[in-house]
Amino acid sequence: MRRTARRTDGRRVRVATEDIVAGVLRQWQQVHPGLDTGPMAVIGRLNRCAALLQQAADAPLRRAGLTRPEFDILGTLRRMDRELTPGRVARETFASGAAVTKRVRQLEERGLIARRPDERDRRVAHLSLTDEGRETIDRLLPEQLRYEAALLDGIGDARQEELSAALSELLVVLEGRLGSLME
Repeated sequence: MRRTARRTDGRRVRVATEDIVAGVLRQWQQVHPGLDTGPMAVIGRLNRCAALLQQAADAPLRRAGLTRPEFDILGTLRRMDRELTPGRVARETFASGAAVTKRVRQLEERGLIARRPDERDRRVAHLSLTDEGRETIDRLLPEQLRYEAALLDGIGDARQEELSAALSELLVVLEGRLGSLME
């Protein structure tokens, strides 16, 4: 179902009145009346949003020839503003060590990251942005943020803050529970 709404800039847009998860929940209620589908309502919507955002939110990055994980590595090095080991980058980006190694090699080949061996332990590398890497992330970040803001344009600022706070609360709970389960 869809309805028409007017945006703040006056343009008319079609707005769904029911998301796909609502239909799935209704189907489950028909098959299993009384089943508590509350967790599915939250997790199903989060999964669907994550999948759609993954497709849409990386468009500026793709135009720049970067993947989201590569952008995350460049962003981590930029925001921490110091040399990091690949292990630290892996922890900061929630990626495996092998994935970071592969991506770092690609970024190094493109001249965006420099690798310096540790003076005491040659097995340890220290990663930093090159001048080109710093320029790339500094150019892309504002563009990416504008694009992400446009994706959230249908939700007002107050609702975005509420959503951010609720997701933060969920994240803290999940990190506490799942972190101990995964160790």
